[in-house]
Amino acid sequence: MTGNQKIKTTFRIIKNKFILTGLLFFTWLILFDQNSIVDRISLARRNSELQEQKKHYQLEIESNRLKMEELHSDPEHLEKYAREQYLMKKPNEELFIVIEE
Repeated sequence: MTGNQKIKTTFRIIKNKFILTGLLFFTWLILFDQNSIVDRISLARRNSELQEQKKHYQLEIESNRLKMEELHSDPEHLEKYAREQYLMKKPNEELFIVIEE
């Protein structure tokens, strides 16, 4: 085939109304539809981010649950936690706060 015949064949294919309609239809589906490929990709990315956050918060919840059980079961741990976190002290006791840099 010569270059001119290739151009004519290509023009004839593009001119075909069924092929043109099909190309327009698939272009619409891929780019502009409510469920387009672009939207699907962004939703999949967002879903994976949310799954990672879910794992993080589940681990945090489990860690806090174990701390709560420890605090409720042992008064010594409760006292240690109160002293460290809330700077509580016993009567007639001095408290020194050391700030490390």
